[in-house]
Formats: sequence, structure tokens, C-alpha cells
Amino acid sequence: MNIAQQLGYQEQTKLLIIHADDAGLSHSHNRATITCLEAGLVNSYSIMVPCPWYYEMAVFAKNNPHFDYGIHLTLTCEWKNYRFGPVAPLSEVPSLVDEHGHFFKTREALRANAKPEHVVKELDAQVQKALRFGLQPTHLDVHMYSVGADEIFFNSYKALGAKYKLPLMINKQLITMTGLNPETTISPKDLLTKNILIGNFELFKTGKLSDYYANTAEELVPGLNVLLIHPAYNDDEMRGITVDHPNFGAEWRQIDLDFFSNPQHKALFHQKDIQLVTWKQIGHIHS
Repeated sequence: MNIAQQLGYQEQTKLLIIHADDAGLSHSHNRATITCLEAGLVNSYSIMVPCPWYYEMAVFAKNNPHFDYGIHLTLTCEWKNYRFGPVAPLSEVPSLVDEHGHFFKTREALRANAKPEHVVKELDAQVQKALRFGLQPTHLDVHMYSVGADEIFFNSYKALGAKYKLPLMINKQLITMTGLNPETTISPKDLLTKNILIGNFELFKTGKLSDYYANTAEELVPGLNVLLIHPAYNDDEMRGITVDHPNFGAEWRQIDLDFFSNPQHKALFHQKDIQLVTWKQIGHIHS
């Protein structure tokens, strides 16, 4: 019995989660995420615990438990001038940071420097911080899929999901992108996100990102599909954060916000062979 059948649908049903990453990154991101949730298009999001605006989004999550949310586990910080570091004390995870105490910018730098025991400690610290605040996350996923920097890190990610009995976003496409071999990384018992849909820089540069979202339904496959977006306002705050970083920059994120806060676009995803589901529903059948 596949995941669709376990949830009570036909075997060939296309399950879809429209998921907003990076809540907590900034006030701009929080406002935009909430707007998309309230518009009814986005049905799941995840929170970056190490970020300065985590608290604002954590309060929202706690006060609005009807919205599906997870922890966006974070081991990298890609921005030029906007920097942050671990939740765990620096003295306990020194291999995760640069000379200024900030996360490394790339998976490659993380791979070259991070000790596996420090990765384990930091990932657990992020989940624990959320739990201590009273949050009840429905899943775990990963910023920049940084756990794919090393197979040992990835196994730590899977162990964390097992420890807290939370489903994970595990996908062959993302694993391959990080340079790992999905054949050796994925086990038969892993819950797989069959299809990840995410815009790319070429679509953004050519002004076709909204068209891509409008045609997403055609790219769905039977099983679990996750459409990843990053809504935020193209304001001074986000332009400052994403300076010299047009890929997933402020302008891109405004496009995501505009498309997924428009109620007229709901019909694109409410088709007879598509079922919008949440990580909470999936967690109930895999707990």
C-alpha cells in the first residue's frame, strides 16, 4: 500500500504540499509567509530556528496551530552581510563556524570543516529550542539541504527524525544535487518525497517564474509532490539580506509572494487528481 492509499486516496493520486521555506529568516519573510498561509494556497511552512526573526514566527506558530509547520534545520548561512550562527554554544560546536562565529556559506565549506558530532549536537539543539518554546513541529527539512554535504551528516538527519518521530523531506533529486549517491543514502524504509518542484535561476532571469508555477500541476506525479517556495517582500530588509545574491533574492521572493497570495491561483491546484495534504497527515500514518 503506497502513501496515497494509506491516506485514503486512490493509488495513482497526486499528493501535493505547497511549502514555504525560510520562515524566521527576516520580518519580511514572516509577513509574506503568513500572507500566503492566510490566502489558502500555501499549506505548510518551516521555521529557521537560528535566525534573528525566529521568535516572531515561533509566536505565530504557537498561536496558529491549525497551520502545518516544521523545523527548517540550518547549518549554512549563504548571505554576504547578514550572518548568523548555531543555537548550541560555540564552544560545543566550533567546527560549524568560521572565524567570526557564523555558519559557513556553502555545503562545500561545511563538508570540509564540520565534525559529525558537532552536526548532531547543533541539529538536536535547534529542535530542542523549538520544543522548549512549546512548538509542535510536524516534520523536519533542511536549509540548502546541507545535511547532504556528507553521508554521515545525512544519517544524523535520519536519526533525528527517528528520535522525534517526525517525517523528513528525503528526495533523490535533492540528494543527487548535493553530490551524494541516493542508491546508498536512501533505505527501503525511508519515506520519500517523490517529486520536488522548485524554480530555477534561468526561469527567474527570463521572467518565466510565475509561468512555471502556473503550470506546476502538469509536472506532478502519483505519490508525494512538494512545491518549494520562498515568499518575502522585495523591501529594504530583504534587499539588504540578499545583496549580490539574485538567486533566491528579494525580487525572486516577491514573485513567490505575489503568485501564492493570489486567491485566483487556487484553482490551479484544486483538480480532481490532485490532493493537497500536509506533513501532519503524513506523520500520522508514519508515526
